[in-house]
Amino acid sequence: MINSVVLMGRLTADPELRTTTTGKSVCSFSIAVDRGYSKNAEERQTDFINIVAWENTANFVCRYFSKGSMIAIQGQIQTRRYEDKTGAKRTAFEVVAREVSFCGSKSETGTVSRPAAPEQPPVYQNANQSDFEEITDDEDLPF
Repeated sequence: MINSVVLMGRLTADPELRTTTTGKSVCSFSIAVDRGYSKNAEERQTDFINIVAWENTANFVCRYFSKGSMIAIQGQIQTRRYEDKTGAKRTAFEVVAREVSFCGSKSETGTVSRPAAPEQPPVYQNANQSDFEEITDDEDLPF
C-alpha cells in the first residue's frame, strides 16, 4: 500500500512548537495550496492543509519558516479521531511531514516590484588579437 503526499504551499501562520510529556518536539502548522484550474474558471481555489512535524523536522520548521514562507513537504496522510466540545465524534485529516524543503522567499516569487523596463545587456568590445597565440600542438591539452 502507498500513502505518500508531496505538497508545496505557503504557511498560513507561524508554526507552533510544543513538547510532549515524553520530551519529543512536535510542530503543527497549516499551508495554503492552490488547486489547478481550468480556463473556464475565473478564480483559483485554495486548500488549507494541516501539517504535523516531529522531532528534528519540527525544530527545523519552527526555526526557519514563518507565516508566508513557501515550503515543500513530503510525508503521509494520517487520520485522528477525537470528540469535540459538544461530544460529537470527529475525524481530523493531516499530513505528517517526513521531509521539508525551502522553496524560496516571498520576495523571490514575484511580490516585489520590478523595474518596468528590462535592463540592457552589457556591450563587449572585441579583444586585441595580439594578446593571443595559436596553439598548434594540442597533445598536452587536458580536454
